[in-house]
Amino acid sequence: MSYLEEIQVKNLDHLGIVAGLIDEIGIVKIINNKLGIDVREKISAGTVVKSILINGLGFVSRPLYLFSQFFQDKAIEKLLGERIKPDYLNDDKIGRVMDELYKYGLNDIFIGVVLEVIKKFKIDLKYSHLDSTSFHLDGEYKREEDKEKQEEEKIIKERPIFIKKGYSRDHRPDLKQCVLDLITSQDGDIPLFVRVGDGNESDKAVFGKVLVEFKKQIKFDSIMVCDSALYGQENLQLIQHLKWITRVPMTIKKAKELVQNIEVEEVKDEDKEKRSDLNLESYTWKEEIVTYGGIKQTWLIVLSEKRQKSDLEKLEKQLSQEEKKSQKFLKEIQSEEFEHPQAARYKLKAINKKLRLLEIKEVELIETYSKKKEKIYKMISLIIKKDEEISRKTKEAGKFILATNLVEENKLEASEILITYKNQQSTERGFRFLKDPLFFTDSFFVEKPERIEKMLFLMSLCLLIYNLGQRELRNCLKRVKKGINNQVGKVTLRPTLRWIFQCFQGIHYVILNGVKQIVNLTEERRFILSLLPASCQRYYL
Repeated sequence: MSYLEEIQVKNLDHLGIVAGLIDEIGIVKIINNKLGIDVREKISAGTVVKSILINGLGFVSRPLYLFSQFFQDKAIEKLLGERIKPDYLNDDKIGRVMDELYKYGLNDIFIGVVLEVIKKFKIDLKYSHLDSTSFHLDGEYKREEDKEKQEEEKIIKERPIFIKKGYSRDHRPDLKQCVLDLITSQDGDIPLFVRVGDGNESDKAVFGKVLVEFKKQIKFDSIMVCDSALYGQENLQLIQHLKWITRVPMTIKKAKELVQNIEVEEVKDEDKEKRSDLNLESYTWKEEIVTYGGIKQTWLIVLSEKRQKSDLEKLEKQLSQEEKKSQKFLKEIQSEEFEHPQAARYKLKAINKKLRLLEIKEVELIETYSKKKEKIYKMISLIIKKDEEISRKTKEAGKFILATNLVEENKLEASEILITYKNQQSTERGFRFLKDPLFFTDSFFVEKPERIEKMLFLMSLCLLIYNLGQRELRNCLKRVKKGINNQVGKVTLRPTLRWIFQCFQGIHYVILNGVKQIVNLTEERRFILSLLPASCQRYYL
C-alpha cells in the first residue's frame, strides 16, 4: 500500500455544528421513536432525516435527487455514524422515509420536536408571532382525488394541499403557489408551529383557526401577535379565550374616526429618556378603550415620526403625479366632440375614477356644430383638489392602531405593546431564511402536492435548527461578555449563524495510518465551539 493510500481527507467544515445541534435537540431519537426502527435497514429513518437536514443547512444549492453526491466528499461516518456510506442515502430510501413521515403526520412530528426544544432550552413563550408567506411553484400539479389510494395508505390528513394561483407575496401572480403559515417565539425566533395551505388561501379566513389549533398543540399561556389579517369580528370571536395583540385595519369605521380626530399625547420630559432607552423616541401614542366584535379592547393609536415623514413625502409625490395625469385628461376631454351631453358626462366620470387626490369638474357644456354641420357638445372643465381627501391622508400620515384584549388586571404598558408588535419581524426573518437562494429549495419543483408539504416540513426543521443555534450562541456571548469579529472585522455579540458557518470552512477530518484527527481547528474556532452545545463540540474536539 502506498503512502497516499493510507491518507483519507474528508470535509467537515460547519456540518459538525449542524449535526451537533440535531443531536442536542434529539431529532433522530424523536423520529425513530415515532416511526420505529427496522433492524434489517442499514440506516434508520431518524438518521435519514438528520442527513437531509445537514444537506439543507450545507448551503449548497443542489436538488434532492443529487442528495447522495452531497456526502461524497464529506466525513459521513463522523456525521451520521460508523459504517454509513453515501449510497445508503439513495432516492428510494429517502422517498420511503418521507412517505412514512407523511403517513404518521408531519405536524405531529414537528410539534414533538418543538416541545422538546421548548423544554430543553427553556424557550420563553410569553409572546408568539404569526404570519404567512407564499412559495411560487413550477409545474402543473394536477392532483387527483384518489380516495381509495389515500385510504389504502392511511394518510393521517384530511387532504393534500391544492397548488393554485392566489395572492402572491413574491409578486408572481402568473405562477401557482402554496401558502405557509408560521408561528415563531419572540425569544430567538424559534418556529413553534408550521402549517402548509392551499395557494388561494386567505389569511383572514384561516388565521383565527390557526391560532386555535396552535393553542391545542402548544399548551402554554402565550400572547399571540399578528398583523391586521387577524382583526375581524369572526376571528375575534374565535380567539376570545386567547391573549392577543394585533393591528387594526383602517377599513374599520371606528379606526378611521380615531386617526382623523384624536390627538396623540405629547411626550413629557421625564418620559423622553425612558423612551429613548427603549428605542421609541420617535413614537407618540394615546390609549382608548374600545368594544369591537363584542370584545373589550385597548386600542393604542400610535404616531411614528419617521413613518409620518415618509407618508407625507409619498402623498406629495402622488399629488405631483396626479397633476401631470389630470392635465392630460383635461386636454383630452376638452378637445373631444360628443354627440350627447350624457356621453360627455360619462367620459368625465370614467376619468375621475382614475384620480384619487384631484378631480376634473365640469364648468360648462357648450352646444355647437361640427365641420359637417352636425350638432355636437364640447365640455369646458377645470382641475380642482379634493381638499377633504388630502386633509384625511395628511392626518392619517404616520398613524396606525394596535389592539389587544389585555385590559384591566391583565393590562400591558403601551410601550410593551408597541415593542412587541415591532418584533413581528421575527416571522419575516424566518421567511427570508426559507426563501434564501442558497437554501436547498432554490429550484422549488417536486411532482406532487404531498411532496411540497414534506419539503416545507424539512425546511421548517432546518429553520428551527438554525435559529436555535444562533440563539444559543448569542446568549452565551452575552453571558461571557465577549464578542467575536463579524464580516467587516467589528466585534459583535450578535453574529449570524451563517457567518459562523463561513468561519468553519476549511476544517477537515483526516485519517492518517488509521489515526483520526481534525485539522485547521484554530483558537478562534475553538472559542466559538466553547459557546455552542456540547454535542457540537464532540464533532471537532
